[in-house]
Amino acid sequence: MFTGAMVALITPFDNGQIDFNTLEELIEFHLKSGTDAIVPCGTTGESPTLSHAEHKQVIERVVKAVGGKIPVIAGTGSNSTAEAIELTAYAKKVGADASLQVTPYYNKPTQEGFYQHFAVIAEEVDLPMVLYNIPGRCGAGMTAATIARLAELENIVAVKEATGKLDMASEIVNLCDITLISGDDSLTLPIASVGGKGVISVVANIVPGDVKAMTDLILEGDFVSARKWHNKLFNLFKTMLSMATNPIPIKAAMAILGMASEEMRLPMTPLNAAQKQELGKLLSDYGLSI
Repeated sequence: MFTGAMVALITPFDNGQIDFNTLEELIEFHLKSGTDAIVPCGTTGESPTLSHAEHKQVIERVVKAVGGKIPVIAGTGSNSTAEAIELTAYAKKVGADASLQVTPYYNKPTQEGFYQHFAVIAEEVDLPMVLYNIPGRCGAGMTAATIARLAELENIVAVKEATGKLDMASEIVNLCDITLISGDDSLTLPIASVGGKGVISVVANIVPGDVKAMTDLILEGDFVSARKWHNKLFNLFKTMLSMATNPIPIKAAMAILGMASEEMRLPMTPLNAAQKQELGKLLSDYGLSI
């Protein structure tokens, strides 16, 4: 269920409010494009600046708009275990297929703390869980041994690996059989070479069909053909996403392409004029109509 091209969906805003009309248009775009799963309320979805009520609204509206056609993996993680349980229980109640659980940020737990945090959520809410290991955002991360220990729990089915370290991916697959998902667009193919099964992708917000073409070939075991897509996508992956902190560049790209407003909530700020010009050229060179 949790393999292939999965989109880390943006949360569109309009005059400070969530733009639910555009949100539903984006979901329809992904359904038509063959996206394998929708992941709302993650890093790309600006979950840190959504109120709890908004967070729940987005999950519910996405589940309703998807209508069971593909899985919805709802971002329900928190650095408060009780809060993560509450959000995850709500996601289950409204029909989400799984939860995405980021490692607790700021409070920097020990490895035992990470284990207990996720184990309690898994025990309290009977919903498949995708772990999200991203120490660059959180200040601390799990070891492969902790992930393997968690993989023994029935509800914990996958890990979104975003350490940027290929050795970490290899360590995970050598220790357990948890489904390994790339959390970095540019590392999707390299991680697949050691056992990865897909990506939760930022760039899929604008070129979902191309990301899916690559992951379909990966899942078929055709790495030679998949590499051609990787090489085509690489400039988008690397250049765009290194311009500024995610989701600043992807929202700018979607605005250039007429897909959604670039509006974000502070402390996220837009690209400057020179960066937008560079981004426009990058999108045009890729072959997108701007």
